[in-house]
Amino acid sequence: MRTLLALLLLTTALHAQEVDLELVLLADTSGSITEDEFLFQRQSYAAALTDPAVTDAIGTGRIAVTYVEWAANQQTVVDWTIIDSAESAQAFADALLSPPRLATGHNAIGNALAEGARLISANQITSTRQVIDFSGDSTGNTTGIEIEAGRDIAVAAGITVNALPILETPDDTLLQDYKDRIIGGPGAFAIGAVGRQDFVTSLRLKLVQEIAGLPVMDVQLTAAD
Repeated sequence: MRTLLALLLLTTALHAQEVDLELVLLADTSGSITEDEFLFQRQSYAAALTDPAVTDAIGTGRIAVTYVEWAANQQTVVDWTIIDSAESAQAFADALLSPPRLATGHNAIGNALAEGARLISANQITSTRQVIDFSGDSTGNTTGIEIEAGRDIAVAAGITVNALPILETPDDTLLQDYKDRIIGGPGAFAIGAVGRQDFVTSLRLKLVQEIAGLPVMDVQLTAAD
């Protein structure tokens, strides 16, 4: 009886780590991001993850999410968490809002992408899809490996890299730079955001598309009034 119980517990534990999607949220906190912008990003991700459109996209499924801030270093803010309900999404959001800013300095985009891939490969979670969700406001890469090298590490591991570039104007060439240098893998896409309201809207749209596994075209929203 004890052997059977142990086997059942082990099977349950393993099953608990089977999800539809593993998602690394890589958020920019390099020197170009002010303290106000840093707080806004945290709040935006918390709001997006608890938005009914996002929790509806999860539906009866399960996703595993971790939130990582990147700059010259990379620091995990919220470790791998299974989200399968509005309650677990809210718990993740609450955990995201309290820690201090953890990554600082110049850009190391290639290193950040490589770290996202490592976090997926090193966890004990299995899934049908793995995605790195990268956001930032430039393609400056002061330290570490080249941007494309980091992207290629992820893509070689079967991971899709999507991107949310923060644009200064609707015709900012950063969106094209992100498409050329950062995104990669099956169904990869970039959504540009101009201004704060665009960031919130674009982030929510991006998460819904990633969670639902929808094929999408590159999208750029216009600046809010």
